[in-house]
Amino acid sequence: MHEAPPPTNSPSPAPAPVPASSAVPAEPLSHGLKQRHLTMLGLGGVIGAGLFVGSGAGIAVAGPAIVVSYLIAGALAMLVMRMLGEMSAAMPASGSFSVHAERALGRWAGFSVGWLYWFLLVVVLAVEATAAAQIAHGWVPGIEPWAWVLLFMVVFTAANLTAVKNFGEFEFWFASLKVGAIVVFLVLGLLAVFGWLPDTDPVGMTNLTGQGGFLPNGWGGVVSGVLTVVFAFGGLEVVTIAAAETDDPARAVGRAVRSAVVRILFFYVGSMLVIVTVLPWTAQQAGLSPYVKVLDAIGVPSAGQIMNIVVFVALLSALNANLYGSSRMIFSLAERGEAPRGLLKVSGGGSRETTGGVPRRAVLASVAFGFVSVLLNLLWPDTVFLYMLNSVGAVLLFVWALIAASQLRLRARLEQEAPEALSLRMWCFPYLTWVTLAGLFGVLLLMLTDEAARPQVLWSAGATALVLLVAVGRQWRERRGSAVADR
Repeated sequence: MHEAPPPTNSPSPAPAPVPASSAVPAEPLSHGLKQRHLTMLGLGGVIGAGLFVGSGAGIAVAGPAIVVSYLIAGALAMLVMRMLGEMSAAMPASGSFSVHAERALGRWAGFSVGWLYWFLLVVVLAVEATAAAQIAHGWVPGIEPWAWVLLFMVVFTAANLTAVKNFGEFEFWFASLKVGAIVVFLVLGLLAVFGWLPDTDPVGMTNLTGQGGFLPNGWGGVVSGVLTVVFAFGGLEVVTIAAAETDDPARAVGRAVRSAVVRILFFYVGSMLVIVTVLPWTAQQAGLSPYVKVLDAIGVPSAGQIMNIVVFVALLSALNANLYGSSRMIFSLAERGEAPRGLLKVSGGGSRETTGGVPRRAVLASVAFGFVSVLLNLLWPDTVFLYMLNSVGAVLLFVWALIAASQLRLRARLEQEAPEALSLRMWCFPYLTWVTLAGLFGVLLLMLTDEAARPQVLWSAGATALVLLVAVGRQWRERRGSAVADR
């Protein structure tokens, strides 16, 4: 839900009252997304290279107990998603948690979380485009990686400029392939565990209890595993952003959240359980896909190339979703006067389901910064771009913490002012919300004690402080201008 931004010479208002969902103004964006798009986006949005490749680093530090690490990290993500789903079902908006933060905590919060999340998406977009280009270059060495990056960016920019249903269709099929790949992997893994594949013997529980036991590195290894895998759950937030472009946002986001969180935990935890059961955890290495090792071990031909294709699709899917999410976030900021007003223009002509209602300038602004990020990644990957990447390394945790803080405020107000809007409710409110906040701050504190993760926290804290300083400065100037005008 959005309101016209206040004049710049007026004082910053208190958080607006929460209306009933029936009173929410219609979004100017298209309503071209269907329930199947949103459901599959919720299922596939967080299944990416972080799971297929990055999980090897988690297994290397936690051993078989990586299953517990994923349960803890997944529970945090699931609780955050439930809170976000509650607010988005009651007040669907293209800016999602940025709008909720503004309503709950004030304009400074909406400004800060919106710009931080936008910056996070356009920086990570460069990583995904570059990684996908490296895979494609391996297949077609005659084409340089920069040319592949250019091709990917042009294709997905065109898809996001034409109609939102194109984004939905890309993500539907991308997510279907990723989900299908994991289902096949789980089936093959279970067959291998029970010795039902040709030329295989039952594995049993040997790999779970051998090689140092289930907790070879103790609970410290579990904690290190949480720090390694928690960021793999980033991406669920895009579901609530996309819900604003469906015919029935409140119902769509509720169904997507309910169907996504448990199934995602099943895919993540189930995959890890199969991996550490089929092979000894000592066989895994950081940077190498544990999925490839398992498929090789059970005799699947060309396992490496198969996983390369899956990872390639996962990277393109993430690139597409990040471009979409960043464009809608900056469009929402512009709607509320927190970004240049020129970004508000949406495409016209035709129906809103086909060609109309696309924020093309917001898409181009996001893609332009994405190109800058890609260039920095190609030219200075170990200096300039590394600093940028570190500056967004822990931003996801800050965003999740603001989501929880916003839900604490808005839930109480919704129960008083519009209880009928609470079609999806956070469990055990407010206790689980406070538990989630404590867990998020605990992860941040643990990152500070980890030598490898500490730079990310410090750089991200610096970037967050800078954005907060800008937000507070804007409000101070507005109040000062109002005071001068009243004299």
